[in-house]
Amino acid sequence: MRVELERTFRFEAAHRLPHAPEGHKCRRLHGHSYRIEVAVRGEVDPDAGWYLDYADLVEAFGPIRELLDHRYLNEIDGLENPTSERLASWIWERLAPRLPGLWRIVVHETCNARCSYFGPGGFPEGEG
Repeated sequence: MRVELERTFRFEAAHRLPHAPEGHKCRRLHGHSYRIEVAVRGEVDPDAGWYLDYADLVEAFGPIRELLDHRYLNEIDGLENPTSERLASWIWERLAPRLPGLWRIVVHETCNARCSYFGPGGFPEGEG
């Protein structure tokens, strides 16, 4: 049986988008209450009855959250222009080696705006 598991994480951070057009509000320093969804897919172990423990997701994301929470994202290597798209990719690069079956990262920048990233291979087969 194949399943998809998802865990949501939150952190607060400030940033600015230095490459946004002149006069754009996002060029100014501002902050967000980010919500990150981490989804994995895989086969359920018939003996354990699960694919992996949700605690494994928490353990894998913990060090990444520590790097981002209450920080100025522009000062973090690789996030000098921290758009949602770049943040999702940056998280993927650090999480994938620790988390087998990583399927999707979703960065919620606001309640109404989010970016879904499916890794360097792009959209799932048959989509996009």
